[in-house]
Amino acid sequence: MRKLVFSAAAIATLATVSIASAAVHHTTGKVKTYDATAMSLMLEDGTTFTLPKTFKNPGLNAGEKVRVSWDMSGKNKVAETVKLLK
Repeated sequence: MRKLVFSAAAIATLATVSIASAAVHHTTGKVKTYDATAMSLMLEDGTTFTLPKTFKNPGLNAGEKVRVSWDMSGKNKVAETVKLLK
């Protein structure tokens, strides 16, 4: 019985860690460069995001304030959404 309780606790802990690491991150900053050909976005602080093939430019220009929702894919930050802020 003790082994069963310990196993259940271990599984619950691992599931919690997996869910937490899959969380979407959010970053706010100003656009430094947007490259539609390379599908990349760099903020003025040097943070670079890879954009998905389905990305539709909401009107990105240098200096625009944006909020990027992103997740990690290997060593790359992949933007899920990019919203212009006022």
